[in-house]
Amino acid sequence: MIKEGEAAPDFEARDAEGNTVRLSDLRGQKVVLYFYPKDDTPGCTKEACSLRDGYSEFERRGIKVLGVSLDDEQSHRKFADKYKLPFTLLADTDHAVAEAFGVYGEKQFMGKKYMGVDRKTFLIDERGRLKKVFDKVNVEQHADEVLDAFG
Repeated sequence: MIKEGEAAPDFEARDAEGNTVRLSDLRGQKVVLYFYPKDDTPGCTKEACSLRDGYSEFERRGIKVLGVSLDDEQSHRKFADKYKLPFTLLADTDHAVAEAFGVYGEKQFMGKKYMGVDRKTFLIDERGRLKKVFDKVNVEQHADEVLDAFG
């Protein structure tokens, strides 16, 4: 698991429109990289809507918001359209980005084991270093948590 102060692993992934996004291309900007389990599920929707509702402040401060899940581009388009999400969702169908950030692994729900993504958020500074890692996320107030952490 990467820690605060370390360099964020570089990656590339496709957004909902099929465009390639590389973390290294965002140097010079603050980045919120948030991992979530699945599009259009209750907790993930609350988290996305919290970030949506705070988005004007992210923009005002020049902070780029990237959401990452194992869902594909089509699922992301439907999710973003349904909830009017103004930020970028990245498709990590091969879980390479999640593995690089240490958030992919075995989960258990109702006695069944499966592989999935932890809900975690990484704040990355302009130099590409991890400023803060949120291991626990308050899905309804996440935008405020993130904005406070960026100061």
